[in-house]
Amino acid sequence: MKKLFTLSMLFVATALFAQEEATESKLSITGSVDAYYQTYLTAPDNEGATFGTAFAGQSGFALGMANLVVGYEGEKAGAVIDLVTGPRGAGATFNTDIVDGIVNQAYVYWNVSDKTTLTFGRWNTFLGYEVIAPAGNFNYSCSYLFSSGPFSHMGLKADFALSDDLSLMLAVTNPWDTNDISMTGEYALGAQLGYKGQFLNLYYDSGNAGGLGFEVDYTGGFDLTDAFYLGINAAYNDNDGSGFYGAALYPQLAASDSFSIGLRGEYFALHGDGDDLPSVFATTLTGSFTVDNLIIKPELRLDALSNQDDGMFYGKFIDNDGAPTDSLAAFTLAAIYAF
Repeated sequence: MKKLFTLSMLFVATALFAQEEATESKLSITGSVDAYYQTYLTAPDNEGATFGTAFAGQSGFALGMANLVVGYEGEKAGAVIDLVTGPRGAGATFNTDIVDGIVNQAYVYWNVSDKTTLTFGRWNTFLGYEVIAPAGNFNYSCSYLFSSGPFSHMGLKADFALSDDLSLMLAVTNPWDTNDISMTGEYALGAQLGYKGQFLNLYYDSGNAGGLGFEVDYTGGFDLTDAFYLGINAAYNDNDGSGFYGAALYPQLAASDSFSIGLRGEYFALHGDGDDLPSVFATTLTGSFTVDNLIIKPELRLDALSNQDDGMFYGKFIDNDGAPTDSLAAFTLAAIYAF
């Protein structure tokens, strides 16, 4: 009897362990933490100089963000919540949440079939080459193209795997970076066509109440050799006759298993009424050194403006005397831990 009881207990314990292990396997936890030091090479650090792009706008030592992504995947459906804090997180969410910058993404999804997935909630944008979390980018600072487009969308999207190489996404959302449409009643449409790692992205809203209007965006890249990769991003935006356009190249060379070096060269310009609207050419050289899950990124950046007689561009470019100028250079050292 004692032997039978012991075997029964062993069976129950094994079953509970297997059930717990199966349950745990559906839960995933990832995230990152980053901080940086930045000093301007052509301007004082205490006069508010800044590039015209999102995030990493402080001088001296600064926090980027911390984020925690929790996902749970069932047999056919699941949910993801991405919580962020810190200046980068607050900037990415436009401080619209109960606590500044706390909810970056929160969505549920349903795998309708092996080839179709529906996603409902708030999710990061499909436009552009770069992403909000710095662990997902090669360069630490961000491009003008990324900074000028949406960060996130609130709505419903459908992803279709048309073949092993061809994909299609269709979306209906609130206008860009908008959680609440109660003041406008406006909606936006989005689409993405992907083929072998190359993506054509389309976005449209009416442009009312600060909307983006129409944007077409190409994002892709090619492995030119085993060690050399070339990323590409180009976009055109129009909102009732004005907007922006530009292109960026991202050549990246893996010098060893732990060190890579990459360059971002970007041209970005405004268009609309009038001649000679402002434009900028930005060059960013970034090294990437990894130790386990820690990434160290030293970075040099130089932005040069043209046709800015009507006022400064998106950022504040000043020289060492604090006077307006047409260029700004900085050195940044960033540390990112991804888990």
